[in-house]
Amino acid sequence: MKRKLGMDTKTLKIMLIVMVVMLTMQGTAAASGPFGPPQPLARPAGGLHTGIGYWLQEDKLKNNEEYISRQQQVYSELGYGFQRNWDLYARVWLASQKLFDSFNPTTAATTTWKSDFSAPWKFFSALGIKGFYPLRPAFGIGAFVQGTYYFSDFTDNVTGTRNGAPFTVELGLKSMWDVSAGVGFQATVPWGINLYIGPYVYYTETKVSPSASIAGLALTSGETILRNNAVFGGFGGIDVPLSRGFRLQVEGKYADRLSGGAAVTYSY
Repeated sequence: MKRKLGMDTKTLKIMLIVMVVMLTMQGTAAASGPFGPPQPLARPAGGLHTGIGYWLQEDKLKNNEEYISRQQQVYSELGYGFQRNWDLYARVWLASQKLFDSFNPTTAATTTWKSDFSAPWKFFSALGIKGFYPLRPAFGIGAFVQGTYYFSDFTDNVTGTRNGAPFTVELGLKSMWDVSAGVGFQATVPWGINLYIGPYVYYTETKVSPSASIAGLALTSGETILRNNAVFGGFGGIDVPLSRGFRLQVEGKYADRLSGGAAVTYSY
């Protein structure tokens, strides 16, 4: 029996309902990196898969104030699938970190030569597990859990004046981590293309550690925690077969900020 590639009317209605719910959701989270299609990337009999990708992430981190965070991430992935229903995967990344307006003075007596925290590329890694259940030949549902930990601290210096006296202070973002979990709906359309969409919950935190306390600079008032309370977000993407086991994934996420990226994977 040939595999059915198209979506029937009921399946299409389910996808449209999920999309509408996602577009009307409110949140403030954009978890590190892509989640990928709900169905594991391994071949039907299972086995290894690898990939490389790029991800541009924007998020909002807050304590008393709210700051927009932006990361550029380049990663390599290794995973093992169990008969296209379960998948374990690990990623190693390089990420740059920017925190907008984090050095903006809050008093007229304090001035700084720049307003944004900016740190170069650092290593981090992610682990994840996903499971998939086919409801129809061309439609199924999956769930995942993914966690990320940054092994290196992000640091940046800012110089300025306080009541005319010069200062230099180093700000560090230490022990950054996040965890996310979600559900994805996947439909297969002609040419073996997979479309997927779903909601997720997410939490992250990092410790802010300044080298000195400067009046008029909010993040230098002592060690604090920047965090994102666990909230709902939405993600969606497309998984396209290329040739000889290669596939292309393009994915986006949206809660309060938009994030997205692309990856090329290979199944052995």
